[in-house]
Amino acid sequence: MNTETFFTYLILMAVSTYLIRAIPFVLVKKKIENRYVRSFLYYIPYAVLTAMTIPAIFYATSSVWSAVAGLVAAVILSLFGLGLMPVAVVACIAVYAAEWIIGV
Repeated sequence: MNTETFFTYLILMAVSTYLIRAIPFVLVKKKIENRYVRSFLYYIPYAVLTAMTIPAIFYATSSVWSAVAGLVAAVILSLFGLGLMPVAVVACIAVYAAEWIIGV
């Protein structure tokens, strides 16, 4: 790929990313008062984060079973109200232990 093509792609991606973020501000001038629309918009960040995180969990390890072990450990600890750091550390330890047991 030559330099001209690279910068063309870069500019097109920058413009498309900017438009995706700017169009809602241009189209919606006043505060959204419909409670159903507001509740829908409230949950979008959680849905997007989940859609990006769950596949990454299963592709980040060398075995699906170690990924499941880490996911289960993280879910259980988060249900007990632990913070992000302890949950992440224990999930990593669970993945490491599962891979060590499996022999991957």
